[in-house]
Amino acid sequence: MPRVSQDQLDARRQEILAAARACFARHGYEGATVRRLEEATRLSRGAIFHHFRDKDSLFLAVAEDDAATMVETVARNGLVQVMRDLLARAISPDTTGWLGSQLEVSRRLRTDPAFAKRWAERSAAIAEATRERLVRQREAGVLREDVPIDVLARFLELAYDGLVLHLAMGRPAGDLGPVLDLVEEAVRRR
Repeated sequence: MPRVSQDQLDARRQEILAAARACFARHGYEGATVRRLEEATRLSRGAIFHHFRDKDSLFLAVAEDDAATMVETVARNGLVQVMRDLLARAISPDTTGWLGSQLEVSRRLRTDPAFAKRWAERSAAIAEATRERLVRQREAGVLREDVPIDVLARFLELAYDGLVLHLAMGRPAGDLGPVLDLVEEAVRRR
């Protein structure tokens, strides 16, 4: 029997995550049955659960993957860029993905205490990346100095949450670029 390389295993894991993300976004956590996950990934349940212990672990891996991407984007370009990326995805024909998983994470945070406990660490990483980015931007003279960093961070988090809610409600996304410009301008040094 030929051996499978770690690169091949990692690639298969990423393929499963991508297909599962779309399935969870489209059907929600409960609606993303194992059968639907099999159809979305074009793999057997054995192949899926070789990489993930169970459906809950798979969903958490999707959410963690999204959170890691978000942390990287925040560290490099700030939380407003995360919002711009989310808006660009919402405008595109394929609206499944990040928005859907964000909405499902939000729902599970309200309804699943065990998930909320496990998610707290990921949420803290996003908040810390935002705060660190704001500190670096203030030190570089880019951010306004009359508002504490924690207040600026909370403002950006609320703007992000508002954008997610706006998109979740199916409201138009095409005219939000100038709104994000205003959010960005509100934290910049004058």
